[in-house]
Amino acid sequence: MAEKQIIRTGPYPELTLTAVLVGYGLGILIALSIGYASLILGFSIEGSELAAILGFGILRGLLNRNSIIENNINQTVASAVNGASAGMMFSVPALFILGQTDFNPVVLVFSTIAGGVLGVAFIIPLRKQMIDFERLTYPGGVAVATVLRSPGAGVHKAVLLIGGAAASAVVHFFSQSYHVENWNLGVLIGLPEYMNGVWYLSLLTVGVGYIAGKGGFFFIIGGYVCYWVLAPMLSAAGLLPEPAALQEMGTSLTGYLRLSLFRPVGIGMLIGGALTGIVLALPLIRSAVHSMQTASKLKTGISQDEMPIKLLYIAIAAATLLLFVIAIHSTAEMGIIRGSIMALLGTLWIWVAGVILSECIGRTNWSPLSGMTLIAVTILIIISSGLGDKAAIISSVMVGAAACVAMAQATDLMLDLKTGYLVGATPRKQQIAQLLGTWLGPIVIMILIYVLHDAYKLGSERLPAPQGQALASMISGILGGDVPVQKYVAGAGLGALLSASGVGGLGVLVGLGFYLPFNIVLTYSLGTVLRLFTDAKLGHRYADDVGIPVAAGLIVGEALVGVGFAIYFIITASA
Repeated sequence: MAEKQIIRTGPYPELTLTAVLVGYGLGILIALSIGYASLILGFSIEGSELAAILGFGILRGLLNRNSIIENNINQTVASAVNGASAGMMFSVPALFILGQTDFNPVVLVFSTIAGGVLGVAFIIPLRKQMIDFERLTYPGGVAVATVLRSPGAGVHKAVLLIGGAAASAVVHFFSQSYHVENWNLGVLIGLPEYMNGVWYLSLLTVGVGYIAGKGGFFFIIGGYVCYWVLAPMLSAAGLLPEPAALQEMGTSLTGYLRLSLFRPVGIGMLIGGALTGIVLALPLIRSAVHSMQTASKLKTGISQDEMPIKLLYIAIAAATLLLFVIAIHSTAEMGIIRGSIMALLGTLWIWVAGVILSECIGRTNWSPLSGMTLIAVTILIIISSGLGDKAAIISSVMVGAAACVAMAQATDLMLDLKTGYLVGATPRKQQIAQLLGTWLGPIVIMILIYVLHDAYKLGSERLPAPQGQALASMISGILGGDVPVQKYVAGAGLGALLSASGVGGLGVLVGLGFYLPFNIVLTYSLGTVLRLFTDAKLGHRYADDVGIPVAAGLIVGEALVGVGFAIYFIITASA
């Protein structure tokens, strides 16, 4: 007797409680993992594809739910939670690095939540213009749609991801248990000390390098140029300090090279490269402004596919009011007039920058988020400069963090809406899902920042926090601190020249290579080389089907063990 065929009637499950709850769980997992990784490497990773892969493992593999648009809601919620990882990890660590930890974390969390709501609300009216009419590419959104369209492969990828996570967790557990974090291969093969042949034992770093692929090649170049080109040249010219001088300074030769030379130049390159990226994005800025003008004239700019425009107006007004309240309460010295200016400028910057970044990432898959954050905090710290250094730093970073989270949420939503466009999802339901995830991320990341700082210290060798260091250095420079101006200026000029080459983010990538400890760069290069090898020998399909899921697992496993050890260190220290 033939098996009875089950025919579905009515719409497929989409915005369901199951999808939202799974999205929350995966969002917390991804935010912890990517937030931890961004403090090591200085850049963030889009979490949508990772959430889609894991979502298949849970929704389809465990719960036997087959709707790809329901999984699309899951990944939208999860990536919205993760949106705070880049936004806050690029800004908030500056407070800890500058020693300004006497701020109210609850106020900061509410500030970033308000910023996230503003970023989502401002970008929604442009969905139809950017995606339906201009048909911007959004390569990241297309990649996630490809995962969602392959449900069987999605379950297989989830298994590979979990396997990679298990392997990475085991390796990092033993690394931390026995305090074996580096391997000095340089001594074994006879490298001079200044060439710094120490490798960081981290599968997370290998995984990030693999996912970045050829996009991370210039990051590697920066580190190798420092220690395998410039350092030998300085040695040959007799410009390196003698051992006695190093002993007097209380540092090693590699420590001197990094802290006194390469790191300040790298910070300058980060700033110069990021700001030049903004200048080069001016044609896209013009296009974005045109999109706003066109959308405002179209009666179809907001339709039944979108959230009601009145609700968006209410969300914008409420978030702006909350940002105002937070600005005037960020420090005791902040007055109503100055707080109002900061809140209004912050809101305006969120609107303009969110649109600009969405246009940039839609056309090039590159977002100058760090540059936009630097500009925002610069404007805010100038406004608050009369309050005293402490008050100026806390208030400007608080509102700046809100702007950074807003920009991250705006670009994330447009990527997810592109995915939804390709898989037949309902934009309004995705927009609701994004708002449902926006509030949770800042809470998770704020807790993570405190845990990691208490255990390892932000800005340390273990957690360099490059973007936070760059922001802290810029703030110190504005407020007249003792900074190596000549090295920053030289680095900024070099970063600007590299970014002007036409390669998106080149100055920032090479600057990160200058800034980060070379042991991290060496290990990262293994992942990049492995990706180039598999692409050349096995094809790009292998990376999509096998390599990237395993690499994503390497990130998750090590990050979770790293956070677990941080909690353990705090508990044992306070016992």
